[in-house]
Formats: sequence, structure tokens, C-alpha cells
Amino acid sequence: MLASVGSTAPFVGLFGTVWGIYHALVGIGASGQAGIETVAGPIGEALIMTALGLAVAIPAVLGYNALLRGNKFILTKLNRFAHDLHAYFVTGARVGNQRGGQVLPLHAAK
Repeated sequence: MLASVGSTAPFVGLFGTVWGIYHALVGIGASGQAGIETVAGPIGEALIMTALGLAVAIPAVLGYNALLRGNKFILTKLNRFAHDLHAYFVTGARVGNQRGGQVLPLHAAK
């Protein structure tokens, strides 16, 4: 869900930018002159929409990356445990990390 929000939010902001520029051009066409007072409001709205799109996308992507990193860490620990469990079933001996030539129990291995 976070990945979807993070990848689509900039496009929503871009759509807001296009919408604001469209309204600015309609205002210019209706008034017949391109003054700052005709363009400032819609362009300001366009910039606000762009900023809102980025304000939603950046935290969503950071949150997604943090969750992904945490899941990779847990998966690494589970894979290590599965390897040790498999080695125990195959050899019948308790295995763990070796330090200094001795085999340590699983709870002492880090």
C-alpha cells in the first residue's frame, strides 16, 4: 500500500499542476490579457498541489523502505535459524556459530 501511495502521489501533484495551469490559461483567454493578477491564483494552486503530492509521497516511500529493511532483517534471522535446524536434523548434533574452534550452543551464537 505504501509503495502504491509513494509511486502515485507525485502524479497526483503533477495533475494538480496541469489543472492549475489550465485554469490560468482559461483566465487569460477570458480576460484577454496576461497580467500577474490573472495568472497568480491558478499557478499558486498548481504549486500547492505539487507540494502536497510530494509531501505525501516522500514519507510513504521512507516508511515503505523502513518496513522492507525490517522484513529483510527478520528473514535473514529466520533463514539462519532454518539452516541451523536443518543441520541439527542431518547431523544429530547441536550446531551454531564457531568461534575459536569450539562449537557454541545456538542461544550463545549472535
